[in-house]
Amino acid sequence: MLIMLGLIVLAIPIAMLFSRSSSAFGRLGAIETRLAALEAMGREAAARAGAANAAAPTATLSAAPVEPPPTPGSKAHDSAPTAATAADAEVVPTTGAAVSALDAGASQHPAGPVSVDNTAGASPPPGEPASRGSVRPIAPPSPSGPGLEERFGTRWVVWIGGLSLALGGIFLVRYSIEQGWFDPPERVALGALLSVALIGAGEWLRRQENDIDVSGLPAAHIPSILTAAGTAVSYATVFAAYALYGFIGPGSAFVVLGFVALTTLAAALLHGPALAALGLVGAEAVPLLVASGPPGYWALYTYLAVVTAAAFVLARIRLWRWLAMTTAIFGLFWVLPGITDIGAVVPHVFHAAAGFTLAALFVVAGLFFGPKAEPDRIDAMSSGAVATYLLVAALLAVATDHNPAALLPFALLVAATAAIAWRSDAASAGLPVGALLAALVIIAWAVEPEVRQLVVSRPINALAPQPSEGHVALYAWLGAFFAGLFGLTGYLAQGRPHGRYARAVIPLIWSTTGVVTPVAILIALYYGIDVLERSLLFSAIALGLGAWFTFATEQLAKRDPQPGVAAAAALHAAGATASLALALTFALEKGWLTIGLALMAPGIAWVASKRPLPLLRWIAAVVAALVLARIVWEPRIVGDELGTTPFFNWLLYGYGVPSLSFWIAGHLLRRRADDVPSRMLDAAAILFTVLFAFMEIRHAMNGGDIYAPTAGLDEIALHVCVGLAMAIGLEWLRLRTGNVVHDVAALIVAAMTSGAGMFALFVFANPRLTGDPMGGSFLNLILLGYGLPAGLAITLALIARHTRPMLYRAAAVAISVLLALAYLTLEIMRLYHGPRLIGPITNPENYTLSSAWLVFGVALLIVGLLLDSKTSRIASAAVVALATAKVFLIDMAGLAGIWRALSFIGLGLVLVGIGYLYQRLLFPRPGDKPLIGLANDQHQSVHHD
Repeated sequence: MLIMLGLIVLAIPIAMLFSRSSSAFGRLGAIETRLAALEAMGREAAARAGAANAAAPTATLSAAPVEPPPTPGSKAHDSAPTAATAADAEVVPTTGAAVSALDAGASQHPAGPVSVDNTAGASPPPGEPASRGSVRPIAPPSPSGPGLEERFGTRWVVWIGGLSLALGGIFLVRYSIEQGWFDPPERVALGALLSVALIGAGEWLRRQENDIDVSGLPAAHIPSILTAAGTAVSYATVFAAYALYGFIGPGSAFVVLGFVALTTLAAALLHGPALAALGLVGAEAVPLLVASGPPGYWALYTYLAVVTAAAFVLARIRLWRWLAMTTAIFGLFWVLPGITDIGAVVPHVFHAAAGFTLAALFVVAGLFFGPKAEPDRIDAMSSGAVATYLLVAALLAVATDHNPAALLPFALLVAATAAIAWRSDAASAGLPVGALLAALVIIAWAVEPEVRQLVVSRPINALAPQPSEGHVALYAWLGAFFAGLFGLTGYLAQGRPHGRYARAVIPLIWSTTGVVTPVAILIALYYGIDVLERSLLFSAIALGLGAWFTFATEQLAKRDPQPGVAAAAALHAAGATASLALALTFALEKGWLTIGLALMAPGIAWVASKRPLPLLRWIAAVVAALVLARIVWEPRIVGDELGTTPFFNWLLYGYGVPSLSFWIAGHLLRRRADDVPSRMLDAAAILFTVLFAFMEIRHAMNGGDIYAPTAGLDEIALHVCVGLAMAIGLEWLRLRTGNVVHDVAALIVAAMTSGAGMFALFVFANPRLTGDPMGGSFLNLILLGYGLPAGLAITLALIARHTRPMLYRAAAVAISVLLALAYLTLEIMRLYHGPRLIGPITNPENYTLSSAWLVFGVALLIVGLLLDSKTSRIASAAVVALATAKVFLIDMAGLAGIWRALSFIGLGLVLVGIGYLYQRLLFPRPGDKPLIGLANDQHQSVHHD
């Protein structure tokens, strides 16, 4: 009752203050009206003077004598225009219209005949006075800014001195308490005397300043500083009398603090923003400096409510946006220290609700007592103030473990935010903030059991603590409330009333929140209640939501063209597609969530192709990101239920369907524009294709365990072959699409496959080092791991022969040569050693290896000659050099008898034959006739690769 009485008492001076401010605004309006009339008179006089000048003959005007300007004592000087005198009688802004009026008034009373110069910007001849018609007002030179010494002596020391006075008074009270100098009543009385003395000194100096007319000095306003210090001490004194000593109860404290706040408000109206800033900072800092013992939240938040009301009213009257935003930020920070105190939920909620209500009353433009709002315009201050206190309520709901005492007020504030945005366009940006916070609160509740079990490396839905039935019912109703609120208002806001919205921004905000919020809340509730299990109930809810979106799409498509209506129809169509996909997901097994989300992408892309709305393209890209996040959360899609069946398992659906969906979605988006969303979908399609192949190979080669720690030659060989095949396919695709994503992806896939694959094949899975069995004589793992990749690598080099740089082609050829040489070497060892390539190398085997290397080098040379490929010829030279080094370094020491001789004889014949080919085919002598027409000029140096 005391608090209610205090509110009534506090409302009386607020009303008086608004009446006084309204009368001040009325007087200002009267002055503006008189100024407008004066400017109109000036424009009319200027028009008449211009018409008279145009009617006069040009020759007469140019021949008229020019008399000197009148002396101060002349009659012409005494007959000054009354308009100029009236303008000088009041302090008014020197606008361009006012200057024109004064010039026009002066031209009606010339001192004598004047010469009118009709040439704009022309200068009078030398020696002749400028005509009155060509006179232009000369702007006074801008004064230079104050120097460092002036700033220090006139501003900084005063500001710091005022802050020191306020803090000194507060610290003096605190020190007196610690030393026990005064009794509590004496301390309060001394604090009150100090505040009265500071405020009185400030008011006395302000009046003295007006008397001596020094208000225009560029210095810190000393009266404002002193008054601010006095009001800060007043806050501290009253708060100490209430919270520390109990001299006054909550109701009395509320009234007295309100009186102090109104006094500060009135003083700030007189003294300007310096008092408002220091007074606000001092008032917000009082609880930190004076409070002692356990926190009293009711006392604190009652005090803060009064301070917030005073600051918002002052910000409204003086239109100080910075003051309103600073106050709202203080309100957010004050709730953070005790936000987890479950026993203080109600006072915390009071703080959020009080700040939200005050912001709606005084800050939101176009609503209640707020400033005037521009139609169809979003005001950052109006939206930001409401969103700040809504964030406070959302943090309370999550931090208090979803306490109903915090959840229900949060829901009411969200509804109030929608109502405020409905009434005032200026606060429309607060609507998506409210929708986002509503969805995040429900998502936080849904994922809380898993968050508590993050120490476990894999999803443990079955082990996580399940929510209580009360929480399930509460959040089910809360989610239905939020979904209905945003879904219905998002539809009804389109085209209301006719012609209200001149731009599509605000209707687009409504429609986006009306579609995205229900879908997000539905997914969060499904996850939190049924934990990704099959649910016919949620499937039916998703179908109902899809039916609503379909109905809204049809109705919006029938309306007359208005800003935002077409976009709203497209968004609701995308929502219908998403809802149908979710219905399929909820009705089937939990792995279908991934499939349902993935199927949304081509559906949204198809809608975007019919209704080209940029937002739809981004939504399709966001869907791809959500599917990727789902895969990262559980790569096996369905966990331990994946099974051991090769290929036809959940990996096929969980990776194959998203891959196909993203390929289609990217193609649909790329038909209209090659922008960021289409490239994101193209990248997602390639990524899921690669992951699908990788996961299926891992699953098949390890008995269904994709987390197996090791991999054999068979698995690595399959990875390398598939990776090279994908690189070839991407090279083919990029030539037809010209898409930068396909281009970059081809490089990445080729580089990763070549680098990691080559290292694994030659080190980890080298059969000579591992001793693993290779299988049959020719159809074996050696062919799969080295022969087939060699063919794929040379195919990649041939495809990129005319489209990639020389370094790329050379790398592809080098990899193919290494793999082919490894295949020949290991296959010969397989023929000599059997399935396991272990044991010493015999003389016949060593000689066979040397011969095979030489033959391979010659074959590369022939291919290089036939294709005119310099890269192949260089590879041939490298292989021949390797074979030569082997013969001289290994065969000379390892072979004996006839094998050593045959090795050197064979090497010599091959080297001579190679030299002969080079001399006759590539670089023939002038008198020789080339064997084939590959080189007709000895100095030919251009070789296509």
